[in-house]
Amino acid sequence: MGRLFEQRTAPAWGGGLWVPLVEEDETEDAYEVRAELPGIPRENISVDVGDHELRISGAMKDEDQGRVLSRRSGRFFYRTSLPTDVDADRIEAELNDGVLRIRLPKSGEAKRRRISIGGKG
Repeated sequence: MGRLFEQRTAPAWGGGLWVPLVEEDETEDAYEVRAELPGIPRENISVDVGDHELRISGAMKDEDQGRVLSRRSGRFFYRTSLPTDVDADRIEAELNDGVLRIRLPKSGEAKRRRISIGGKG
């Protein structure tokens, strides 16, 4: 299956900004996004939808760092363009075991449907 969304980017802000690993899927009636955000409490995560975009942002608070830092910290941002309208009132988001799962139901107009073909031939 091809890419569901047009872009997977963080803005050019610099300053330690990182992009979480994200998996995307499409069903007949919804888009599903799963982002890996281990160790980040839900109150430090924002999910926004508008203007055909999904935005996930937040911060991993820095703790006392040891001599070697091999995990991400600081701010993160993920943005993607949604290919169709979604039903904003029915969007669901859950954070379990470090994975943020977002389900974005397609609006009635955006659902796939088979179109019958008229004509003589």
